[in-house]
Amino acid sequence: MNRLLRPHHDGSEGYVSNPAPALGETVAVFVRVPAGTRVSRVHLRWIRDGEPVFTSAVVDRHDGGGQWWRAEIEVRNPVTPYRFLLRTAGGAVRWLTGCGVTSHDVPDATDFRLVAYAPAPAWARDAVVYQIFPDRFARSAAAHARPTPDWAVRCGWDEPVAAAGPLRGAQLYGGDLDGIAEHLDHVADLGANTLYLTPFFPSRSNHRYDSSSFDVVDPLLGGDAALARLADAAHARGMRLVGDLTTNHTGAAHPWFPAERDLYYFTADGGYESWLGVPSLPKLNWGSAELRRRFARIAQRWLTGPYALDGWRIDVANMTGRRGADDFSREAAVLLRRAVGQVRPDALLIGEHAHDATADLDRDGWQGTMNYAGFTRPVWSWLRAAVLPFDDFLGVPGEIPERDAGALVATMSAFAAQMSWRSWTASWQLLSSHDTPRIRSVVGDAARHEVAAGLLGTLPGTPMIFAGDELGLTGVNGEHSRTPMPWNRPETWDRRTHDTYREILALRRATPALRAGGLRWAHAAGDTLAFLRESRDDAVLVVARRAGGEPLRLTGLPTGIDGTNLYGGADALKVGPDGCIEINGDGPTFQVWSVRQRQ
Repeated sequence: MNRLLRPHHDGSEGYVSNPAPALGETVAVFVRVPAGTRVSRVHLRWIRDGEPVFTSAVVDRHDGGGQWWRAEIEVRNPVTPYRFLLRTAGGAVRWLTGCGVTSHDVPDATDFRLVAYAPAPAWARDAVVYQIFPDRFARSAAAHARPTPDWAVRCGWDEPVAAAGPLRGAQLYGGDLDGIAEHLDHVADLGANTLYLTPFFPSRSNHRYDSSSFDVVDPLLGGDAALARLADAAHARGMRLVGDLTTNHTGAAHPWFPAERDLYYFTADGGYESWLGVPSLPKLNWGSAELRRRFARIAQRWLTGPYALDGWRIDVANMTGRRGADDFSREAAVLLRRAVGQVRPDALLIGEHAHDATADLDRDGWQGTMNYAGFTRPVWSWLRAAVLPFDDFLGVPGEIPERDAGALVATMSAFAAQMSWRSWTASWQLLSSHDTPRIRSVVGDAARHEVAAGLLGTLPGTPMIFAGDELGLTGVNGEHSRTPMPWNRPETWDRRTHDTYREILALRRATPALRAGGLRWAHAAGDTLAFLRESRDDAVLVVARRAGGEPLRLTGLPTGIDGTNLYGGADALKVGPDGCIEINGDGPTFQVWSVRQRQ
């Protein structure tokens, strides 16, 4: 069945009258039934106080694409699941849930959701996040005079990063916060508007996830005053600044450890729990009321002046509060959400989950996740190079599997189906980070890198770019990927890739459908992927190919569309009288067309 001819709903503004309702509000939800699809009745099933309630939907309107059915839901509970029951003229019965149209019963976990908890801040919808690992981004003149700590090995800026061995965590390149401030022109020119810094607290490593204090900025980065200067410089440009808070553990050098035993997990034999058994990272006990009080204060302090951070990314949020029979994860998330909201209602709270975050979202805590499972892994699997120099698939043993476009869509849809639309779109979609191989090493060349960057900028969610990806930097694992930015070697920059990111992000800024529109998959098989992004007043068609092949024929588009190519340089679309278009088989390629209706 042509994907564009399937009944469709998602939680975007075109299908929900208010995606951020208050308790007690009545919300209208819509199902789009394409022309030629014989649906005779539609019922809405929603969950009220734990019990299913069925409401008849009515035809609301017709347009060039078909019928729109409308039903109403009372937002009685903080999370209200709902789905649609469709009956055809021939008597067939279908469910429409987050996993699509099915002819069999599916669990409630795939229901759409209306969430009455406070949403992510409005600015997050238009955010493009640029991740900076401070030691490797840029160093100011003052960095040269700072002493080398006893745990570190000082390195020249162009010395290679050790991918493994005793230098891991010890190489110190001397990047600092004033160095970041000096290069904000680069970030702005690229089209990013939100800086995300990995931890800036003192520690005994270059990554600083082993904090020895949450009360000051590491002097190696310039101290508190340097963070205030960076915040001022970023905010003066209209940029946001997000910090990184480690809530699962501290470093063993933190003054809390081992003096304040109630804050950690100690064992009967005199030992202690640590993150994945790493002794330098003792695990915090969120059963402690005192620990909760301290972290509420810490989270609040850096969101106020003179730093005024705009939010936090929470390190290993999936492990925070969880140990054996203890599970304080939700309490930790809710506490931090409320603490942050008390001082900055417009602050963002993103929880890191390297696998499945769906059970921890939509619960008045984390407003989104770093979407490794629902974005990074499927994109890697589809675009991977034939021969890979690494054998770790985001924590799964073995090389990255090669999967087709159908598997990409199935994976993304499976994860999206188990969270609200607004959690999905507030989540950070990323191609690589300081914890992974670089996307360039995954895909192997600039052509497939362009396809990856195109998907990053056009699929729902918040694009997150790891500094240096836009230059074509490489890396075979997380440590190796933490490459110093080659400011002094511009001849090494991949200008084609840099321009790709700039153009894709400019298109995103200029195209409402790419920031606020829904998602309809149009085609997914083998080497070719196609989808529509549609808002109330705008619509685009995206086609991505990882390799050349047969021309793509799509049916289901209405006649009278614009058809202008917005990215990729292809010809304008020509829609036949039957709504069919044909797109050539060139590849690898990434193309975007306007398909809004002509007025």
